[in-house]
Amino acid sequence: MKLTYQKRRSLYGYGFLAFWLVGTVVWFLYPLANSLCYSFMDVTPGQGGMEGSWVGLKNYRYIFTGDPYYTQYLTDVLQETALKTPLILVFSLFVAVLLNQKFRGRAVARAIFFLPVIIATGPVYNIINGDLAKTGTADAGQFSTLFSTDLVGELFQFLGIYGLDTRIQSGIEAVSNDIFGLVWSSGIQILMFLAALQSIPASAREAAQVEGATAWEYFWKITLPYVSPMVLACLIFTVIDSFTAPDNLVMGRVLALQGEWQYGYASAMAWVYFTIVMAALGVITMLMDQFIYYEVE
Repeated sequence: MKLTYQKRRSLYGYGFLAFWLVGTVVWFLYPLANSLCYSFMDVTPGQGGMEGSWVGLKNYRYIFTGDPYYTQYLTDVLQETALKTPLILVFSLFVAVLLNQKFRGRAVARAIFFLPVIIATGPVYNIINGDLAKTGTADAGQFSTLFSTDLVGELFQFLGIYGLDTRIQSGIEAVSNDIFGLVWSSGIQILMFLAALQSIPASAREAAQVEGATAWEYFWKITLPYVSPMVLACLIFTVIDSFTAPDNLVMGRVLALQGEWQYGYASAMAWVYFTIVMAALGVITMLMDQFIYYEVE
């Protein structure tokens, strides 16, 4: 049977995709469907596999009416994500603009900011961030004192600022004391912004120079509109990365319940969390889409 060159190329593509499709069905979609079924069941380990009895929406009702931790953990995660996401985006764009300039050691600087992406493992992050109790080290106070110091609290005390609103002070301290965490979470975003900055046509810069635009005007009129699609991509990535972080309280609660063999309740909790994450991403996408500049040919 003779096939045209175009059809042969299509078959080659399907052949390569077949491995991914099989893996997706066997190791993703099938466990995902099982998890959804478990969320409506009371599942216990038995001989030869899991045994469960149908309980309907009991697990979902208990999440919001009986669980003493889930609602509070979910609120904390949402607040932390809403607070840190804009900071990560602004910091990433700022660093990307700097790294896009021509200066000595630019390649080394780019490698340094991208280094956390390569070594971003749980134990490494805990050691550098001073949380050595999770790594089995006896004395956690010998390392990373710079990142665990209450700089803002000491600054307020030095300046004699007292009586500041507790929520405002707590928010400022939470951000400032986790400066390293913000830098650590910005590697991918910096790389994405760099790619967007390098795609800005040279004609746009030349036109701005001819018109006498300042660097400030060039950023707001040229740079930001061109990188705005990547802002949305980085925003979605940052939100998902925050919701799935290793130190996420909700994820920790789900894994703890799995360790206690409460698979049905843990699955229901995970599906509620997944639904909330997808709803948040949908709202963010709709809001941000109004501010994105799409280049039309």
